[in-house]
Amino acid sequence: MPGIYLAAILASTVGVLLIDRRWRLAAWAARGRTLAAVGIGTAFFLVWDAVGIATGVFVKGDSPLLLGIDLAPHLPLEEPFFLAFLSYLALVAWAGAQRMLERRRTDAAASPSEAAR
Repeated sequence: MPGIYLAAILASTVGVLLIDRRWRLAAWAARGRTLAAVGIGTAFFLVWDAVGIATGVFVKGDSPLLLGIDLAPHLPLEEPFFLAFLSYLALVAWAGAQRMLERRRTDAAASPSEAAR
């Protein structure tokens, strides 16, 4: 069924957006920096894809899940959406991990007897 892959990427993006909104990890903490980081990450990976396509390392396989629209040879329409999702997911995961580590440090400093055990 054409479009399922893009729909899955968009649905996953909504899920990450909800996590981000709930804990204010990236876009809700610093919208401009998040947009810049996702844009730069997406552009970097599109260049990476272009090099891979030009050298014959990356080729697009046939899948009934793709829309069938190519932005360039071997570069389906879904690829920039996936790369933006990947960049955003990495940013949210990083911010979440940083927050968890910071909370552990704060908890350990507040309760030295617990840290000694």
